[in-house]
Amino acid sequence: MEFATSHCRPLPCVEIRGARKAFGSTVALRNGMLSLRAGEVHALLGENGAGKSTLVKALAGAISLDSGEFLVHGQAVRFQHTAESRRAGIAVIFQEPTLFGDLSITENIFMGNQPTHAFGLLAHQQMENQVAAILKRLGVQLKPTQQVHGLSIADQQIVEIAKALVQSAKVLVMDEPTAALSKPEVDKLFAMVRKLCDEGVAVLFITHRLEEVFALTQQVTIMRDGSHVFSGPTSGLNTPTILRHMVGRELDDYYPRPDVQLGQVALKVNQLSREGVFHDVSFHVRQGEIVALAGLVGAGRSEIIRTIFGIDPATEGAVFVYESPMPLGDPAVSMACGLAMVPEDRRAQGLVMDASIIRNATLTIIRRLTQFGFMPRKVESHTTQHWGKRLLLKANDLSLPVSTLSGGNQQKVVLSKWMATQPKVLLIDEPTRGIDVGAKAEVYRAIAQLVEEGLAVVMVSSELPEILGMADRVLVIHEGRISAELQRGQATEENIMAAALGQPQNHTFSQTHPTQARHAHAH
Repeated sequence: MEFATSHCRPLPCVEIRGARKAFGSTVALRNGMLSLRAGEVHALLGENGAGKSTLVKALAGAISLDSGEFLVHGQAVRFQHTAESRRAGIAVIFQEPTLFGDLSITENIFMGNQPTHAFGLLAHQQMENQVAAILKRLGVQLKPTQQVHGLSIADQQIVEIAKALVQSAKVLVMDEPTAALSKPEVDKLFAMVRKLCDEGVAVLFITHRLEEVFALTQQVTIMRDGSHVFSGPTSGLNTPTILRHMVGRELDDYYPRPDVQLGQVALKVNQLSREGVFHDVSFHVRQGEIVALAGLVGAGRSEIIRTIFGIDPATEGAVFVYESPMPLGDPAVSMACGLAMVPEDRRAQGLVMDASIIRNATLTIIRRLTQFGFMPRKVESHTTQHWGKRLLLKANDLSLPVSTLSGGNQQKVVLSKWMATQPKVLLIDEPTRGIDVGAKAEVYRAIAQLVEEGLAVVMVSSELPEILGMADRVLVIHEGRISAELQRGQATEENIMAAALGQPQNHTFSQTHPTQARHAHAH
């Protein structure tokens, strides 16, 4: 366990020491520790299962600790329900906003807490004026009477923040708030958080994106296996140190860079269009190459690979697999031609959550494995174990529902399912969304290993470090068109964002051969 201290900091407004919480025989918290101070953004980091969620539930009053100290402004507390936590000035904003779409912003903010006039009538004008003042304070253009239905995720989170401020929250807990936001929306959220800190609010920020930790936070607490392992200033940390604390070991080559001689063109997309969505998209991917599609949310990245795979119809254009034209609009034909597609939403589109791990891992080849109408259990088990071993799948019992696995292991099951088809081209959308850094490293390693074996990969990602770390070439999509093609040596966060925003480039990108770029760039 490590602590790093700094002088001249205010006293903690919330402090947890030696927290323990068990659910039956499962110990979720062994030694939870946290110290939040006014005016600071404090990152809480750890892999899935590290105890972060349990600690947050204790802060929110959703659970009571079995043992340990919980102090608010130096006074011991023991919340019995969430209302007591809110009255103590603690507000939790979860990853998915919990708002009523049919109600206005004001009605959502004051839900269950409406002020009334002397005769019991709701003080509508008072509520709207209060909300207008808070929205102005946050620097946003939303209107108090605006209906929540139709608001973006970013604006819904602003409503959640406004709700916390109406309740005079002095401690704001934000759980993965940027998971579904574009880069400009993230910047806007960060500006808002900094403003709140300037006003004396303490912010606990939970994220899997380490670049956000360095960009926003002043303090970091890291948990592993239910226990506190490190607390200290962000300024004294770097990525390898954080990863070592989180996983308990060194993570060499977080983004593995296989030294691959690129082969022939495995996938060629020629003037592909889908009316009203994207236009005139042309590119190719070679054996052993990773091509990333970057851009803002809504630019058309996911729609392009969905159309290539045949989920969405194309208006015009052609797709070739190893120079052979592939009929469009039929995923079954695409699979037969050697394409595999890992979707963005693994829970809704990639897995049957109530089905077993073993059944999910073989869904794509079930016809091939079936003999005389029966699925040989031995063959199904062997296939799952083969890919599970290669992808470092952590599962004690393959017969359990896939819903029992962590997000990272669920993603490995989706990859297993598609790798079992022995594809020539892998289309993968947001490969590491919502999974912790240890699992991310394992997914990157798995993709790198497949690339070494000659697989061609088209990757859609919203995480710029992931793109810069993994891709040989980056195609930037702006309003449905390719606005820039960057070789590895020319791809930077600044160049990608400029192209994603449609800004004119004031220099020419060299056309370094991908194989040369692979050797030229050092991450």
